[in-house]
Amino acid sequence: RFRHDVARTALLAAPLVAGHLSTGLIGFVDSVIAGRHGTDTLAAVAVGTALFWLPMMVPLGTLLSVPPAVSQLDGHGRREEVGPLFRQAMWLAAGLGLLLFCFLTAVVHALEPMGIAPSIVPGATAFLHGIRWGVPALTLYVCMRYLSDGLHFTVPGMVLGFGGLLVLVPLGYVLTWGALGFPELGPGGPGYASAVMLWCQAIAFALYLWRGRRFAGLRLFGRFEPPRWAPIRRLLAVGLPIGVTVAMEGGLFVVTALLIGRLGEVPAAAHQIAINVASLCFMVPMGLAEATTVRVGHALGRGDGDGVRRAARAGLLIVLGTQAASALVLLLGNQWVVGFYTADAAVAATAAGLMLYAAAFQFPDGVQVISAGALRGLGDTRVPMLLAAVSYWGVGMVLGSMLGLGLGGFVEPMGPRGMWMGLIAGLSVAAVLLGLRYRRSTRPRRLDPLLLRPGSVELPGGVSPASG
Repeated sequence: RFRHDVARTALLAAPLVAGHLSTGLIGFVDSVIAGRHGTDTLAAVAVGTALFWLPMMVPLGTLLSVPPAVSQLDGHGRREEVGPLFRQAMWLAAGLGLLLFCFLTAVVHALEPMGIAPSIVPGATAFLHGIRWGVPALTLYVCMRYLSDGLHFTVPGMVLGFGGLLVLVPLGYVLTWGALGFPELGPGGPGYASAVMLWCQAIAFALYLWRGRRFAGLRLFGRFEPPRWAPIRRLLAVGLPIGVTVAMEGGLFVVTALLIGRLGEVPAAAHQIAINVASLCFMVPMGLAEATTVRVGHALGRGDGDGVRRAARAGLLIVLGTQAASALVLLLGNQWVVGFYTADAAVAATAAGLMLYAAAFQFPDGVQVISAGALRGLGDTRVPMLLAAVSYWGVGMVLGSMLGLGLGGFVEPMGPRGMWMGLIAGLSVAAVLLGLRYRRSTRPRRLDPLLLRPGSVELPGGVSPASG
C-alpha cells in the first residue's frame, strides 16, 4: 500500500516538478544571457529579479488556495462547483496581477534609497520596466495551471512551461544583444522577452481549457460572471496566509540578494548565480509539495483520514531522496555549473563557494516545504504563517544580517557567506516547527473525527450552486 502511495505521488508530481522547473529556468535563461553580456548586466538582472519575485510571491502563494479547493470539491463529488470557483479565482488573479504591475512601476524609484550600488540601478530599472508587462499574464496563467493541477491534470503545465522557454531563449538573446534589426537593450532585454513569453503561455493555457475535452463538463468559460466577494473572500481566507508564508520564505532570499547588492557587482553577481542554482533545485520539492497538497486535499474531501497521512508520508519519503541528490550535485559539481553562467574568475570563485552553503540547506528546505504542502491540503495555513515568520525573519534574517553585514557589532562582517549561514539557520528552524505542526494536525484524535462527521468539512473557496 505504501509503495502504491509513493508511486501515485511520484506520477502526479513529475509533471509538476517539470512545470516548476520550467518556471525556474526563466531565471536561469535570464541570468545566463545577462552573464554573457557582462558582469554589470548580470548584477542588474540579479537585483531586478529579486525585486520582481519578492512581491510576486504574495499573489502566487495566495492562488495556492485553488488546488486544495478544487481537489476537495473533486474528492467530495461536487465537480459542478469547480466552474464557478474557477471564474472567481480568475477575477482574483487578474486583480492581483494589476496590483503588482502598479507596484513594479513605482518600486524603481526606491532603488537608490535602498542603497543599491549606483552602477546597478539603471540596468535593474530597465529590467523591471520590461518584465512588469507580463505580471497580469503570470497570475492568470498560474491560476489556470493550479485548476488543472487540482484535478490531477498536471501535464499541461509542464508542456506549456517548456514551450515558453522556446520563446524566451531566442527572444531574450535578440533583445539583450541587439539582432535582427532590434536595438541592444542590455538588462532590459530579458525583461521584455520574459513578458512576451508569459502572455504566450497564458493565452495558450486559456485556449487549452476552453477547447480541451477533459474540461468540457466543467463549463469553465460557460458564462460570464462578475466578481463576487463571498467566494473570493473564501479563497483569500485560505490563500492569503499561504501567500504571506511564501513571501516570507522567498523574501528571506530576495532581501538577502538586495543586501548583498550593497557590497558591489562581484558579490551581487556571484549570489545571483548561486541562488539561481539553488532555486532550480528547489523546484523539485516544490512540485512534490504541490502534489502532496492535492493528494491530501482529495483524501480530506472524501473523508479518508488514513489516506491523508499516507499521502504526506509518501511525499516526505520522496523529497528526502531528491534533496540528497541535489546536495550531491551542489557539493561535487559546483565548479562545472558555475561555468555555464560566467567567465569572470572572481565571480565564479565566489559563486562556487556559496553553492556549498546551498548544499547544506537542501534537507531542511525539503522537509519544511513538504510539511507546508501537507498543511495546505488540510486548510491549515494561519499557524504555519506565524511559524514561518519566526523562522525566516526572527532567526534567518537577523542571524544573516549579523554575520554577513556585521550588524550589531558582535562579529566582523563575513559578506555573502554570513548571509547564507542565516539562510541555513532559518530554513532549519522552519523544518522543525512545520514538521511538529503537521504531526499535531494529523493525529488521529484531531483529524479523524473532523473527516468522519457528515458535512463537517468546509471546502476552502467552495461555491455552492445557489450562492455561485
